[in-house]
Amino acid sequence: MLNAQELLTSLDVGLIFGVVAIGIYLTFRTINFADLTCDGSFVFGAAVTAVLVKQGFNPYFALVVSSAAGVVAGFLTGILHVKFKISDLLSGIIVAFMLYSINLRIMGDSPNITFIDEATTFSNAFSNRNTTLTIATLIAPIALSLIYLLFSGFGLRLRAVGYNKQLASINGTNVKLTTIVGLMISNAIISLGGGMFSQYQGFCDISQGTGTLVAGLASVVIGEKILPFRREPLIILSCVVGSVLYRIFINMALHSDILGVKTQDVNLITGITIIAIMVIKRRKQNA
Repeated sequence: MLNAQELLTSLDVGLIFGVVAIGIYLTFRTINFADLTCDGSFVFGAAVTAVLVKQGFNPYFALVVSSAAGVVAGFLTGILHVKFKISDLLSGIIVAFMLYSINLRIMGDSPNITFIDEATTFSNAFSNRNTTLTIATLIAPIALSLIYLLFSGFGLRLRAVGYNKQLASINGTNVKLTTIVGLMISNAIISLGGGMFSQYQGFCDISQGTGTLVAGLASVVIGEKILPFRREPLIILSCVVGSVLYRIFINMALHSDILGVKTQDVNLITGITIIAIMVIKRRKQNA
């Protein structure tokens, strides 16, 4: 079983990756775009934030810039897909592949940056044991803004593109532009999550983004199962809940003496979890 500190850590990390899950949900569910940029854009945001904080910039300003970096990543993916007719999967892979080199450049050709002694958004929170509240305060406006967006006219167009591109086009929606904007918003959110995570840990590593997509999808799937909201804009709340539950489950598995799970087994556990949930969901739908 997890002790109180381990449970709080799972909650903190789960909330941060809940932001990432929201971004992944926006592409994979809302606009039905299999975007694999996220592994690169997550580190993109983390690297930008780390460098800025290391240089003494305001940590909140660093988060804003990291989000802007994600906008650029999403824009590149969208342009490759819309203008150059490259498939959604390949567009994301290419951009994530290029971001690896860009991230190394940003980090000064160093695979990691440590800034434990610099001021971050969590500096006072750690000393006051209010880290969870600080994270919740940061993600609340993100979730509420996205809910508002999805309820707006533009949000309806985003969802229309995801449901049926041809029908959306017939009804006057600019499918290409809407897709690009959707990718920009999604990767901005994911990069923001990367920036928050690097500040939370006090360092940035070039391999930090490995498994971001799978962890985000696991959070989305778990959240949809636990909180099956009917109205799509409210489903993003389930993404955050799913992310927290996912982190708690992973930590419980790692701290279980019976299962004998080691740190290197995290990816295996995640994959099995996703498969199990999807199989159960599919069987219930067919029942």
